[in-house]
Amino acid sequence: MMHYNNDYHYWGMHFVWWAIWIIFLIWIFATPYKIPGKRAQKETPLDVLKKRFAVGEISKEEYQEKKDLLKK
Repeated sequence: MMHYNNDYHYWGMHFVWWAIWIIFLIWIFATPYKIPGKRAQKETPLDVLKKRFAVGEISKEEYQEKKDLLKK
């Protein structure tokens, strides 16, 4: 059976594991939103309004009125 010095505690390996975890967490949270198959970017109210106008749910006048209201 091996006996290890209690004063050492493998601090070098602890540092390596902490570095791996920190790099992994930064990679997860810093991933850009526009990568296909990754996090979906939230739509803004203006994007929803543009889609509704594009499919014909609202008229041009209603689109302009709501667009002006959103920009204020």
